[in-house]
Amino acid sequence: MKYISLLLIAILLFSGCQADQAAPDNDKLTVMASLYPQYDFARQVGGDVVDVTLLLPPGVEAHSYEPTPKEIVSIEASDLFLYTGEHMEPWAHRLIDGTGDVTALDLSQSVQMIEGEAHDHEHEHDEDADDDHEHDEDADHEHEHDDDADHEHEHDDDADHEHEHDDDADHEHEHDEDADHEHEHDEDADDHHDHDHDGIDPHIWTDPKNAILMVEAIRDALIEIAPEHEATFVDNASSYIAQLEQLDHDFENLFDEQEEVDIFFAGHNAFGYFAHRYGLHFHSPYSGYSPDAEPSPRSITELMEKMAEADSKVIYYEELIEPKVAEVIRDATGAEMMLLNGAHNVSKEDLAAGISYVDIFRENLDALRKGLE
Repeated sequence: MKYISLLLIAILLFSGCQADQAAPDNDKLTVMASLYPQYDFARQVGGDVVDVTLLLPPGVEAHSYEPTPKEIVSIEASDLFLYTGEHMEPWAHRLIDGTGDVTALDLSQSVQMIEGEAHDHEHEHDEDADDDHEHDEDADHEHEHDDDADHEHEHDDDADHEHEHDDDADHEHEHDEDADHEHEHDEDADDHHDHDHDGIDPHIWTDPKNAILMVEAIRDALIEIAPEHEATFVDNASSYIAQLEQLDHDFENLFDEQEEVDIFFAGHNAFGYFAHRYGLHFHSPYSGYSPDAEPSPRSITELMEKMAEADSKVIYYEELIEPKVAEVIRDATGAEMMLLNGAHNVSKEDLAAGISYVDIFRENLDALRKGLE
């Protein structure tokens, strides 16, 4: 709370220094995305019409991230700011309210959130999910953009929203590790509460069906901002949705072949929506939705006992975190370690290579198939 308040004061000075500089000669829409999934969805939908910037620096763990003053200026200057929701980015609402000049899309408003105990997700297959979302294959996608927008876009009263796009703040996105990202996390109750997620699972994107809903919400938001590019956004979204539907179909086929699926994961509880979608028993020694807290020795021991009962020979670990817990379990049980990527963020190399959400989850599909053999 204190950190964001100081940032909002700082950007007033910073943005004032930038205001006199000429805006770049760029007709593209500018989009800022807080996490990698919405970054990927926006670039897939926007194509050549949109410049998308990933706010989260490559390789940085997502749960403890807060933006720098320079990044806040970039958000304010963008045509659209995409974020997962208050349970993943608790700073976002304060930023939006504090600056008063941000067109934002809260993607959690596009899906049904899961609330409940984070430990050991055991879900029945969601049969209703198959029918929750019917996709019209007609190319035109009749869009109705009324004032009661289904996806609750938070628009500033200034409908034109003509932002000054500063060259330094808008797209350079230079993350100085010594200055920009030495965030001071106050240990008072408010700041601890910020990343505790309040018992609500924020990892909405791990369900491919939710990914489809998020793509559609981004498509509609872009159409509302730039209706002259509607055909491009509709075509691009339809193409990517087809890939996501095939991905979902392939996961269903994999898990339908199994009577019961136990997944042992030595990372935080990032796959609740995924487990709910496919009716999986997902076991983790972590007790919450953030990797910040170390699991207890007892919870690790209990996980290994469950692995023995299930005769599991694979322990999965998460991306961008040292796999210490998985290594302990591997050394104690002889299990093989495999990556299960929650797609919060990607490495600098993967970002440069243009890896997509579908690419990441197809790698997960291969890892899960191998683990179930």
